[in-house]
Amino acid sequence: MKSGHQLIQDAKKRITEVSARDVIQMRERGEDFAIVDVREDREWNLGHLPGAVHVARGTLEGRIEGAVPRARKVVVYCARGNRSALAADTMREMGYRDVVSMAGGIHSWVDAGGDIEG
Repeated sequence: MKSGHQLIQDAKKRITEVSARDVIQMRERGEDFAIVDVREDREWNLGHLPGAVHVARGTLEGRIEGAVPRARKVVVYCARGNRSALAADTMREMGYRDVVSMAGGIHSWVDAGGDIEG
């Protein structure tokens, strides 16, 4: 049996993580990518990254294909980077080949000076 912490650590070994600063720079360069917020509704309602698509982690497997095409580059984030790591790993298993998790989540985004809408 594995703990939740072990599942997250295993997922992080299979995915790529990027920093909030990396995502800010991707935007500044005009790169084309989707941003997916996998937090719960109440968290989303408190504020989110501009242009993000909301697909709560609990509904990811059933909703992501309708929200973001598999061929699209995707940055996934949550509050601190754990749920997004699990989500990125799940999306990788579903055939998304260019998906990354934003380490540190929305907290690192705010710390890096990123804008919030909501």
